[in-house]
Amino acid sequence: MNPFWTQIIIQTTLRHRDKKSSEKKTYSKFELAKGYRELLITAKRQFKDFILITIGIFSASFGFKGFLLTNHFIDGGATGISLLISALTDIPLYILIICVNIPFIILAYNVMGKQFAIKTTIAITGLSIVLATVTFPNVTNDNLLVAIFGGFFLGAGIGFAIRGGAVIDGTEVLAISLSRKFGTTIGDIIIAINVLIFGVAAYFLGVEIALYSMITYMSASKTLDFIVEGIEEYIGVTIVSSHSEEIRQMIINIMGRGVTVYSGKRGYGKRGETKEVEIIYTVITRLELNKLTTEIEKIEPTAFVVMNSVKDTKGGMIKKRPLKH
Repeated sequence: MNPFWTQIIIQTTLRHRDKKSSEKKTYSKFELAKGYRELLITAKRQFKDFILITIGIFSASFGFKGFLLTNHFIDGGATGISLLISALTDIPLYILIICVNIPFIILAYNVMGKQFAIKTTIAITGLSIVLATVTFPNVTNDNLLVAIFGGFFLGAGIGFAIRGGAVIDGTEVLAISLSRKFGTTIGDIIIAINVLIFGVAAYFLGVEIALYSMITYMSASKTLDFIVEGIEEYIGVTIVSSHSEEIRQMIINIMGRGVTVYSGKRGYGKRGETKEVEIIYTVITRLELNKLTTEIEKIEPTAFVVMNSVKDTKGGMIKKRPLKH
């Protein structure tokens, strides 16, 4: 292998894996090849995440400037707070987007981890820059069309950002944190926050605008649900792999999640025989799905993975241990 690539692999993938050891280690060709493969997977994933977040930024910006801003409609969550303050004051939206989300970014660092917080910071900063510098046409002044399509593009933007491993609306991170403290569901907390936002909007902007804003929120939330493939906050993941022990250790040590191991039998395999196999089951949040699939691909790209929506969870490690991303 080229010495240049060898050093890159050692300084990134392998050194990160062996960070607890202070001794200089000599790596075999197999370890270098495995490290190279993991480096490629990580690079491809990061590039894909960048593209998804960029699409999300421009989609949300188009929803803001092409529909919502000129008609003073708002959405729920942190974006709704930003739009509401912008409608009541002369403060530009691109400044409010950053200011309102700063507490959520700090919370994301504590709840979701450093990598997620960095991606979220980049996404929110990018959204602010696009809002400040890019011009979008005012598509229509029809209130119903503004509410529906403004919500559609805004929800799509938030959804693509989540698919890229970040958020441009920090309400979901807040809901995850509060649900652990008070033992309520994430959905209940998000509803409570949005009821408060739309109540304030009805008082200051008028009942009609508040009602249209609710349509915007419903359109955005349904689009978001479609983009991220599921309205539930938790995902149950079943994994069948010949590297079950390695995947189990990854879920515990890297993802910080609990795991259940079932003993099962393969049915019709490549050679037509049956054999014993360990089946792994874990529950993660939908914000962690991106990282889990990447880590599984590093271990075994052909692993059989089944994902099911979970309404909510109680107990276990899903709420007791901090989320890592």
